[in-house]
Amino acid sequence: MAWALKLPLTDEVIESGLVQDFDASLSGIGQELGAGAYSMSDVLALPIFKQEESNLPPDSEKILPFQYVLCAATSPAVKLHDETLTYLNQGQSYEIRMLDNRKIGELPEITGKMVKSIIRVVFHDRRLQYTEHQQLEGWRWNRPGDRILDLDIPLSVGIIDPRSNPTQLNTVEFLWDPSKRTSVFIQVHCISTEFTMRKHGGEKGVPFRIQIDTFKENESTEYTEHLHSASCQIKVFKPKGADRKQKTDREKMEKRAPQEKEKYQPSYETTILTECSPWPEVTYVNNSPSPGFNSTHNSFTISEGNGSPSHQPEPVVPTADNLLPTATPQDAQQWLLRNRFSPFSRLFTNFSGADLLKLTREDVIQICGPADGIRLFNALKGRVVRPRLTIYVCQESQQSDQQSKHENGDGTAFFVYHAIYLEELTATELTEKIAQLFSISPRQINQIFKQGPTGIHVLVSDEMIQNFQDEVCFVLDTMKELLRAKASPGTPEERKSVLRLPGGEPKTPLSTSL
Repeated sequence: MAWALKLPLTDEVIESGLVQDFDASLSGIGQELGAGAYSMSDVLALPIFKQEESNLPPDSEKILPFQYVLCAATSPAVKLHDETLTYLNQGQSYEIRMLDNRKIGELPEITGKMVKSIIRVVFHDRRLQYTEHQQLEGWRWNRPGDRILDLDIPLSVGIIDPRSNPTQLNTVEFLWDPSKRTSVFIQVHCISTEFTMRKHGGEKGVPFRIQIDTFKENESTEYTEHLHSASCQIKVFKPKGADRKQKTDREKMEKRAPQEKEKYQPSYETTILTECSPWPEVTYVNNSPSPGFNSTHNSFTISEGNGSPSHQPEPVVPTADNLLPTATPQDAQQWLLRNRFSPFSRLFTNFSGADLLKLTREDVIQICGPADGIRLFNALKGRVVRPRLTIYVCQESQQSDQQSKHENGDGTAFFVYHAIYLEELTATELTEKIAQLFSISPRQINQIFKQGPTGIHVLVSDEMIQNFQDEVCFVLDTMKELLRAKASPGTPEERKSVLRLPGGEPKTPLSTSL
């Protein structure tokens, strides 16, 4: 027990020593923590509590030159790390504040000058972005004369030269001075449920994005040099629908447990647009002018030839303009435009012919949607539509010449037939195809007969053509029809002729009255 005699310390001495050691160990935060109160802000300043700040991406420390604030509340039903979602009412005016965030001396070239901002309402869903042009054209067809996005000019402040292109329903633009107060009021006239795939009632609407791209002047005084872009996610409801949806989300959140509420963002009174990439300009037709308000180009390409009166197409099966694997990206773009796939030209900008031909049916359907995806896949594979009826015709004069040569021992008779492809199965269509074959006007053919039993001539009608066998052969024989002129009764006038289609079996005569 000798060791106990060497520590004659009282309880008070031991407690005093422990307090001093504890104070010394906590002296690194700027003040000693003893019996008095300490500052929590000093404790939070310790490096261990700064890990979250150090993990933020470098861009978060970057001060952007501009900031755009949409004066509409965000939804409270959005999880912490998801993008904010804002509900808007159709046709209601909403303010967007255009703020200048530049530091002193930053971007001096725009000081005292105007910048141009373009506001767009675009699809948030990538699948709908691929088919944006088709979706907007469908909306235009259902809502003629309406626009998707409008400026409320009387309420707007500080904007100059506001413009809206009639061919770009979802875009507006204007000039503004960053050094002056600027607020622009916008109205969105489409609702999110107008672009849903299946409409049975009660379906969720698709989200949109409001995107603002700002440009400065270049050396040619054109606003093409990009400065800043930002966007936010929105959903548009019928009037008063956004208020009801906001109230519903708020009530749902109030019913959640406190632990669940911590997983969601609070609702903010305004929506701050976050930085994003500039929206690519879309060109829907080849060699069209750059987007501007003087451009009046149509959004649809019209294939040449069908409407030209002087054009005489060859009487062959309509074949697809096949895309070759050796086609360059530029050739592929031209092919897409020629085959009415211009809405997807931006998507396939860098695709060569080989790249497009490697796409599977599922790939193109996923990119272009079911209707256009199947059409593009069939065009890429060179699939053609089989005509409803095919007949083969040979001129009787050619057959007689070959037959006489054969009889004279000049060789084997060689008969040349021409294929005629019919889709409408009418006598008028047959007349036009025969006229094209022999490079004459359809007006020169008066009637078409088919040689029947005992050599009788049967007038060819629509019903008769519909009962022709597929790939039947005919021998064409022309007969001159003599008509007397009314002015001089004694003078015969050669006018039109008759095509004779003999018989219904192979090499049946067919007569045309010319």
